[in-house]
Amino acid sequence: MMVQKNRQLSPFHASCHQYITWRHLEPQEPPPYKLQALNFATTKPLTLILLIAIAIATPPIMNSLFARLSRPFTSSTMRFGPEGAGAVSVPEGTEKATVAAGCFWGVEHMYRHHFPKDAVLDARVGYIGGNTDNPSYRAVCTGRTGHAEALQIYYNPSKVSYQKLLEFFYRMHDPTTEDRQGPDVGTQYRSGIFTHNDEQDKIAREVTKKVQEQWWKQGKIATEILPAGEWWDAEDYHQKYLDINPGGYECPSHFLRKFPDLD
Repeated sequence: MMVQKNRQLSPFHASCHQYITWRHLEPQEPPPYKLQALNFATTKPLTLILLIAIAIATPPIMNSLFARLSRPFTSSTMRFGPEGAGAVSVPEGTEKATVAAGCFWGVEHMYRHHFPKDAVLDARVGYIGGNTDNPSYRAVCTGRTGHAEALQIYYNPSKVSYQKLLEFFYRMHDPTTEDRQGPDVGTQYRSGIFTHNDEQDKIAREVTKKVQEQWWKQGKIATEILPAGEWWDAEDYHQKYLDINPGGYECPSHFLRKFPDLD
């Protein structure tokens, strides 16, 4: 499998992209590069025709836009500014693991529902690996802040090991696509492991080497392994998003692969 590079929009398609996005903002909002959701029930026919025509004409580029705009629309998803996020309260001895694997809604949902509650004690979606302070979802979606959509996991090491969390990470997404996960394209959807100490770094590299040799032979793993830098919680409405919105968007590449146990 070839690593897929992020493609740039032509000036024409970029203009159409921004026009479609702007048409579905609240009037007082300036037009950003990207909008999270579009309500097809109330969308004007001309706009829908334009969106479909562009998607058909340039599918490799527009698939990501179409999928992201097709997310179920709620009033809360129009709020782009940072909001206060509650502090995580966990027992002494709890450890952290931080991963990025595409749209963080699905990543959080899969980790929370796969592992027992006494193993994964809590989790927060947020932003990491960027170059600006206190980023908003709106800013991260432009790709200009450098942040990845990520999940910070608080786990009990006596119930689940860091290695098992990473093995699950490599089963639940495609780590061979660079700056992309399914139809979602951009550096914010990159695959990454952000380590909190030297031991985690060692385990991350060992697990990555094994899964490259045994699970993902058909393509080169593009997952970055870096020390965890500044973490920023995402806005409150992103937390447990798919539990609160069961019909919400789920990246099609987020599913559990049936790989054999690692040697």
